Amino acid sequence: MSSIIKINDLSKSFIISHEKRENYTALRDVISSKAKKLFSFPKWMSTEDKTTKEVFWALKNINFEIQPGDRVGIIGRNGAGKSTLLKILSRITEPTSGAVKIKGRVASLLEVGTGFHPELTGKENIFLNGAILGMKKSEIKRHFDAIVDFAEIEKFLDTPVKRYSSGMYVRLAFAVAAHLEPEILIVDEVLAVGDAQFQKKCLGKMEDVSRNEGRTVLFVSHNLGIISQLCNRGLLLNAGELVMDASSSDVIKKYFSDPSAAAVSFNNQNKKNKDIHFDAVSLMDSNGKPCTQFAFDDDVLVNIRFSVKKQVPALNLGIAMINHEKRRVFTVNKYVEELQLQDNGQYGKEINFEIKGSLFTPAQYSFQLALNNKIGSITHDYIDDVCPFTIYDNGTDMAFASGSNYGAVIIKGNWK
Repeated sequence: MSSIIKINDLSKSFIISHEKRENYTALRDVISSKAKKLFSFPKWMSTEDKTTKEVFWALKNINFEIQPGDRVGIIGRNGAGKSTLLKILSRITEPTSGAVKIKGRVASLLEVGTGFHPELTGKENIFLNGAILGMKKSEIKRHFDAIVDFAEIEKFLDTPVKRYSSGMYVRLAFAVAAHLEPEILIVDEVLAVGDAQFQKKCLGKMEDVSRNEGRTVLFVSHNLGIISQLCNRGLLLNAGELVMDASSSDVIKKYFSDPSAAAVSFNNQNKKNKDIHFDAVSLMDSNGKPCTQFAFDDDVLVNIRFSVKKQVPALNLGIAMINHEKRRVFTVNKYVEELQLQDNGQYGKEINFEIKGSLFTPAQYSFQLALNNKIGSITHDYIDDVCPFTIYDNGTDMAFASGSNYGAVIIKGNWK
């Protein structure tokens, strides 16, 4: 099958200027400066340049091909080069080097209001966008009612779009881009402006034009659940370089894999003189590997190690999970029966606590841990806000719309 998009050694650089800041000037510096000016050349004859220039490479030697009907999610952290890549594919900016081959018409939705003339009405902008895509007036008329119905702006068709809200802008822009039959549809993070219901509507339309009509979709979003749900393929960018080109699920896993993640998230070095204290706390995935990023349906394993230097009848280990608002999500307790000291007068204990997947909504969490006596009246050791981790939406049946509040816990009851 012939590629619809082919990228060869694509690079893009920008020139960044840095202006030298003037140091703090004292009175003696002013007097000295005035004296020097009497014997210096005029400003217009000066060769001194107070700016320095730096070359910044937004993209570096990118290579990939996209087939007709592919739904490609482009992910990466801020500054990775995602938007620059889309602007080159949309022919908004030229590459510094390399080749871009595109077959077919491209409709782009990169920023609110892109491609609209603010003085023209919504109706006039529909025809303008269609003409830019190379469509005949009769073709645009054939899709006109579907565009208006999708955008839900019938009352404002004869209003200049400069008076539209950002949400109305996006609704109309997406409706035009999706319905005027481009072979390639490029959508940036702009859909985040819309509400959850509209986002769901747009995702359904993108899936429909790709699977049923064979059109190609390139989609950039920080909502990885949507990427996983919509896209069959992913591109991971980092610092302008293409790190991975694979299935969307594999790319998302790669995005969240942190090779610098330490095996021990909490290591106690300050309480070794205490008779009862935590030694270390770490998080692991279901394979026993250190991890700080978990998909919605992943299990989370909390590994806890503590030491006891005196004989105690029993201990209570308390674990609380807290959310990003520092509110407790749950608290559990584990009673550790009488501990027998070893010959060296010390006892070490390791306990694992497994948190099953598909229980908590995607968000950031951490833990509080305490070692108490059995009735809880004495706290031997306490640590707060340790082992921060993230649960992310990986596009399971429980797809979470961006910006929606689902609470903390997912309840799976029976409907009757």
